[in-house]
Amino acid sequence: MLTIKLHNGIDMPAIGFGTWAVADGADVAETVKMAIGCGFRHIDTASFYKNETGVGQGIKDSGVDRSQLWITSKVWPTESGYNGTLQAFDASLKRLGLDYLDLYLIHWPASPSHYADWRERNADTWRALEKLYADGRVRAIGVSNFLKHHLQALLDVCSVKPMVDQLEIHPGYAQAADVEFCQKNGIAVEAWSPFGRGSSLKNADLKRIADRNHCSVAQLCLAWCRQKQIVPLPKSITPERVKENLESFSITLPAEDITAIDRMPNIGWSGEHPDRL
Repeated sequence: MLTIKLHNGIDMPAIGFGTWAVADGADVAETVKMAIGCGFRHIDTASFYKNETGVGQGIKDSGVDRSQLWITSKVWPTESGYNGTLQAFDASLKRLGLDYLDLYLIHWPASPSHYADWRERNADTWRALEKLYADGRVRAIGVSNFLKHHLQALLDVCSVKPMVDQLEIHPGYAQAADVEFCQKNGIAVEAWSPFGRGSSLKNADLKRIADRNHCSVAQLCLAWCRQKQIVPLPKSITPERVKENLESFSITLPAEDITAIDRMPNIGWSGEHPDRL
């Protein structure tokens, strides 16, 4: 599987499998086992998803050696702060049945619209991630849904800069300025909801571009991410579509199609803005 190198020298698989909204228990366990069986090696979950126990069971049932997998989880805002984050990490590990994580993220930033001390709150949570990283309990640390101003405030005070920022990114919601800021600062970008919660798959313009490139719209969205050095996190519970998503790595889009997708008007935005949540 293709990888992307993080600024600490570790290689992360260049496509991940998302588990948001897959119910805990047998549903997510079977889905994760299936995804790993199809070839995925990068599994993304979070404490907020309430499915870490099932994700852990799916990892175990896959039969693939733990060292060959990349597992991500996230700390939710209500668990944040220095001590809260350390406790949340321990709880996630226990639910997953793992000894370490490959990547741990702050799920959402404290924002200036809600907290006068938002910088201090984010920095306090980040210090806990730095400790987990220094102690060798996680191989890489990062953030999710941090925009430029959240990141710059963190960069001003951190000892270890984030290795990853996971953002909502899909055709019609490219977040170009924030992606550019991350990449200029050596922060790898991941894309949650790379299909715009399904809206991209129904878009006529994307369908025409996909037909021109002899691929599905889903593959088009993933190839667009990859060529922009963004790690997509698609989700599907259908084996055929899971395999199709992995096959997107064989597709190379011409520059004019990348530009056309970049210029698309806003479609499929979740409505979840980091400064309003």
